[in-house]
Amino acid sequence: MIPEINKSSRHSKITGDFAESLILYWLSKHGFESAKVDHTGIDLIARNPVTKELMGISVKSRSRGTGTEKTHLNIPNDNFEKVDKACEAFGCVPYFAILVDRSNIIDIFILSKSKLLELFPLGKAVSIWKMGDSYLESYKKDKSIIQIEFRYDTINWWDKLSG
Repeated sequence: MIPEINKSSRHSKITGDFAESLILYWLSKHGFESAKVDHTGIDLIARNPVTKELMGISVKSRSRGTGTEKTHLNIPNDNFEKVDKACEAFGCVPYFAILVDRSNIIDIFILSKSKLLELFPLGKAVSIWKMGDSYLESYKKDKSIIQIEFRYDTINWWDKLSG
C-alpha cells in the first residue's frame, strides 16, 4: 500500500541527504573506497575497484509523487562547471549519480559527466535527465550507465485520524 504523499517542509534537504547516503552505502558495499565530501560541485569521492578510476560524484535527487513519476530531472548548467572545478582540484573524473524516488521504486543511475552530456546536451539553462518509459528502457541497455533499482512496499502506515 502506498500512503498518500504529503511531503514535509524539509523533504528536499532530507531527500538529498538520503540519496548521498544510499549511494555511498551501495558503493561501499561493492568495494569502492568512498567518502562523503562537503565541497562545491561534488558530494562523493570514490575509487572504483574495477577501473581504479577516482570518481568525483555530484548527486542529484528528486522525490516524485503519484502522477509525476515520469517527470524529468533538471540539472542546472552551472553544476557542470562546478563539478569540473572540484574534480580538477581533487584529481578525479567527473560523474553524476541521479536518484529518483517514484512511487514504490527508487532508481539510481551513475554515469560519467561526458556520457550525461552525450545523452542530454546542455540547454539554455539546464540539462534534462528524462524518466519516461522509453528512456528507462534505453538506460537499462546502456552498459555505460550503472543502474540500481529498489522496489519497496509500505506494509502498514498511520491512518488519518478521525475527527
